[in-house]
Amino acid sequence: MRVRLQAIVLTLVAALVFGLGIPLALSVAASVQLDLFLDRLTDTSRFASLAQRTLVENRPDLIVDELRRYTEVYGVPVAIADQDGEAVARGPCEVGIDLKDPVIASHLQEALAGRRSEPGPLLMPWTTEPLVLAEPILIDGEVRGAVITVSSTGKARTELLWWWLLIAAGAVLAFGFALLVAVPVVRWILRPVRRLDDATGALVAAVVSGREVMRVEESGGPPELRQLERSFDRMAASVDEALSAQRAFVADASHQLRNPLTALKIRLGNLDGHVDDDLAAADLEAAVVDARRLNQILDELLSLARAEASGGELVPVGIDEVVGARVADWTVVGAARDISLVASGLGGGLRVLTPARGLEVVLDALLDNALKFTEPGTEVRVAVVVVEGKVEIAVRDHGPGLRDDELDRAADRFWRSTAHQNVPGSGLGLAIVTEIMVRSDGSLRLGSPEGGGLEVTVTLPVAAPGGVSP
Repeated sequence: MRVRLQAIVLTLVAALVFGLGIPLALSVAASVQLDLFLDRLTDTSRFASLAQRTLVENRPDLIVDELRRYTEVYGVPVAIADQDGEAVARGPCEVGIDLKDPVIASHLQEALAGRRSEPGPLLMPWTTEPLVLAEPILIDGEVRGAVITVSSTGKARTELLWWWLLIAAGAVLAFGFALLVAVPVVRWILRPVRRLDDATGALVAAVVSGREVMRVEESGGPPELRQLERSFDRMAASVDEALSAQRAFVADASHQLRNPLTALKIRLGNLDGHVDDDLAAADLEAAVVDARRLNQILDELLSLARAEASGGELVPVGIDEVVGARVADWTVVGAARDISLVASGLGGGLRVLTPARGLEVVLDALLDNALKFTEPGTEVRVAVVVVEGKVEIAVRDHGPGLRDDELDRAADRFWRSTAHQNVPGSGLGLAIVTEIMVRSDGSLRLGSPEGGGLEVTVTLPVAAPGGVSP
């Protein structure tokens, strides 16, 4: 936008410079030409007056010396012709005038017809034709001859060229000055726009990561843009407050519901063995299952709320320690279901950046899903690889997997495949993983590997030795 705005300003300045410079250059050319024309016209008219006696008395010697001295001083040849167009008197032969030349003959005929000379076409620096003037000699109101002068335009063209160079230099200076002025002015205008653009990007990142929304604050610029900055700050504050209130509500509601839910589970447990009716016993068992499922949903809602609120600094976490510990803990659960856990790619001493305890929550969610859906007698594999400076942790199971059209929706909150409705769960596990990946500047990818099952891959930035992503 800065380049486009500067281009518009400079285009307008260039149009203004050319719009004023070209007419000024033409005006100077006309002025130089007019000065030369009037100067030569005055001399030609004077010779026309002096030549009257020469023609009346037919004595060319009366004016020859005058013509010679004028030619020697000014370098302008002069010739006097009678009414038949024949030369009567002229200056030095070496700089004489050829009355048979088509251009000179044309001007001579116009003078003999009683018409005075005109300035002619506009003088240009590249014009090489001389200035030819022919004035009629009038005696008793009758044209009796004409005076012809042929003047070189070299000096006038040199003067005009210098004027044009001066005008061009002025135009270049004006354009350069406009450029020097336009750059800071455009920056001044666009400074609020850049800050708004940065703040908008930061707003999205802050909303996603749960960090405090950055304020734009006034940074100069036009009054309209300063007002826009103030409006943006008010909007950002409202968004921040609304999201904070939403997260606080989810966390508080989940936390407050746990106490009555725990009491309900205890009461249902106390009823075990005191219900004799088979139908009532079945209802009691179903109520206990629903209470457990509700308790699991609340636990995962709390985990999701904590993940959304984890907007603090990312901390470096050792891959070997965390993956090894989580695989060891979940191996006990897998053994109870005749499922083995295998980890590969460890021992590299890699460290990644995640929120505090973020990687543990991610692995717990992925391993829990893998063990719930994989078949007994198979294995769940956890693979750690480094790809293009980032760490990929892939958890692959041998369960029913997902259809291609379900892979894109699997990370949505509370979404569950229609084929897995009989498997306990809340549909929040992958949503929690997604939140943590967003806050870690990582990503989540689901795929269907060969041989069936589901492979979930999380990608995390490698932590530099100082704990910062390289």
